[in-house]
Amino acid sequence: MVDIGRALKTAIATGKVVFGEQQALKAVTKGEAKLVIVSKNCPNEFLRSKEHSVPVHVYEGTNMELGALAGKPFSVSAIAVIDKGTSNILSL
Repeated sequence: MVDIGRALKTAIATGKVVFGEQQALKAVTKGEAKLVIVSKNCPNEFLRSKEHSVPVHVYEGTNMELGALAGKPFSVSAIAVIDKGTSNILSL
């Protein structure tokens, strides 16, 4: 099983990841996102849905917990992975 915290930190350090609903939405619509991670309380229904071709992982914590997991001092309700770098995050 993949440790989401470790995989996310590796993806942030070695790949390309964008934070926030607007940035994640932009990455999905441009076809750049390989994976979207949303908090369980993410208000954006489109990002949470399967209406787009990008795999969605619903993180079982809140946006505050997801922000902390990503090492950010603010809440993050959505993260789009554009380049996984050396992480194994795409196997979530």
